[in-house]
Parts: sequence; structure tokens; C-alpha cells
Amino acid sequence: MSDLAAYVRGLPKAELHLHLEGTLEPELKFRLARRNGIQLAEQTVDEVTRTYRFHDLTSFLQVYYPAMHVLQHAVDFHDLAYEYLRRAHSDGVRHAEMFFDPQAHTSRGVPFASVVSGYRSAIVRARREFGVSAELIMCFLRDRSADYAMATLLEALPYRDWILGVGLDSDERGNPPRKFAAVFERARREGFLLTMHCDIDQPDSIEHIRQAVEEIGVDRLDHGTNIVEDDRLVDLVAGKGIGLTCCPVSNSFVTEQMKAAEIVGLLDRGVTVTVNSDDPAYFGAYAAENYVALAERSGLDRDRLAELARNSFRASWITPARQDAYLREIDAYLERNR
Repeated sequence: MSDLAAYVRGLPKAELHLHLEGTLEPELKFRLARRNGIQLAEQTVDEVTRTYRFHDLTSFLQVYYPAMHVLQHAVDFHDLAYEYLRRAHSDGVRHAEMFFDPQAHTSRGVPFASVVSGYRSAIVRARREFGVSAELIMCFLRDRSADYAMATLLEALPYRDWILGVGLDSDERGNPPRKFAAVFERARREGFLLTMHCDIDQPDSIEHIRQAVEEIGVDRLDHGTNIVEDDRLVDLVAGKGIGLTCCPVSNSFVTEQMKAAEIVGLLDRGVTVTVNSDDPAYFGAYAAENYVALAERSGLDRDRLAELARNSFRASWITPARQDAYLREIDAYLERNR
């Protein structure tokens, strides 16, 4: 392991843009398929890995959703989240706010309760075993109807104490934030925090960012790197302290490069940008590896990487007291590693 990689793995950090379904490693996919009596088209882990090939958001989703069929029961969702949190702990992640897509499961007959209870049990176990704290963010699939999203929100209300916020993901083309305005308004009234994906280099990217920030009033913005195209919006999110959950390695899969210059430029302008892994089983890089990749592409030194780690806690939805405790932990780590 290089000195940079070792430093980054030890650096305390939060992860704020992580899809639990995107942590389905090929080995776990095989194990769940065997347990649930599902015959996969692929015969080996290598064959599964070769199916993880895509060139844009649409081609990624065409691989991503079918793979979830091995997730059938609460224990499957537990195993998926637990394996991620175990790996995150080894990457220096102290706190994770994790997306999940219930509609991708309820639409194929899996009960909502199985999904959320499985994930919750893994969170409790990981906190006990590793000291990692974690929360759930329920995402609506933007290529489904707003009525379906509202029904999913209502189904989630009995589990309100287990779900910190709501988000919006999946295919962005023709599915602007405004489509879900009533759903997010109801979610805010119910006490959920709000975030939305504004994926990189999508049609109408800037308009979607504007709608998310000005019309919906999100508390955080996922991806959102195209905001560099509008100085007014950059100043607005910087002034409001709205965090951007950037994902350098996954960017390089769905566009020509990882948007390193844009991410660092936003950091320089005072935007609370953070570094995250997105769907690490598919993109081959967990949290620490994303920090390393961005540093190697942009020449960021250790102090700038620490600033990104600080941002991860500042943009998180934990209490100010816990934020301060984690920031002190970063300061102590830097002092030990001068």
C-alpha cells in the first residue's frame, strides 16, 4: 500500500453518497443466488464481473437493476449492508448515510418491511461490532411515477425512526425534480431531510440543479458537479452551505473523465464538496480509493484531502456536537501524521 493510500485509509471520514444496492459484489451475488435458489446466467465470479461494463448512466442502470433479483429476504439485505459497513470501516469511514431503493424491490414483490428491517439490523450490528454509525436515505426512482413515489413515502412512515431522509435517483432524462415536488413537500412535512441526484452531464443538468435548490429546497445535492456552469448557483449553494456529494471514480465511467478539475474548483470556491464511492462494487473503488484517485489526478496534498474529509462531516446530517467531535478527530489524526 502506498503512503498516500495508507494516509487516506486512516483519515476519519463520512460517506454520504453510497447506494447499498451498488455494493453487491460478485461473490456476494453468487452466495445470495445459491441461498435463494436463483440460477444466474453467469457461472463464475469472473463472468459476473465482466457484465459490470457500461459507458453511460443508462447502460449502467441496465446492469444494475437486474442484479438486485438475488435480494429476496430481510437476511439478504442485512448481509449486503453489513458487508459494506465492514469494508467502509477499514476505509476510515466513521459515519455513513446510505441510499436504498425500495421500489426496485417492492415492484418485484419483496415486502418493504423486509428491505428496511434487513438494512436496519445491519446498521445496529455494525455499530456494535465496528463503532461505525450509519443512517438510511430512501430514494424514489425518478423514472417511475410521482404517484408511486408518494405511495412509497406513505409506506415508509411507520419506519420513520429508521429513515433519516429521502432522495431521488435513477434515469434523469425527462424526469426533472419538479415532477416530484409534491412528494418532497410531503416528505419535509413528515420530518425527512431532502436530497436529490443531479447526475453529471445529463440533459438539462443546470435546470435540474436549479429546481432542486430553488424550488424543492434540498438540504444536500448528489453529484451536482455541473453547477460550475452557473456562477449564480455556485454562489447560492456555497452561501447556504449545501453539500455536494461528488463521486470521482464513478464519474469516469459515465463520462470521459472524473470531473477532478470541477470538484477541486468548487472546493476552492468554498462549496462544501465531499468525496464518495457511489456504487463501488460496479466501479471498483470504495471511499478511500476515490480520495486517492482524486488526489493523484489533481495533485491534492494531505491538507486538502483533510479538508474534503472535514466537509464530509459538515455536510452530513448528524448533530453539531457529533460533527465537532469528528472534526477534532481529524485534527488529531493530522497532528499524528505530520
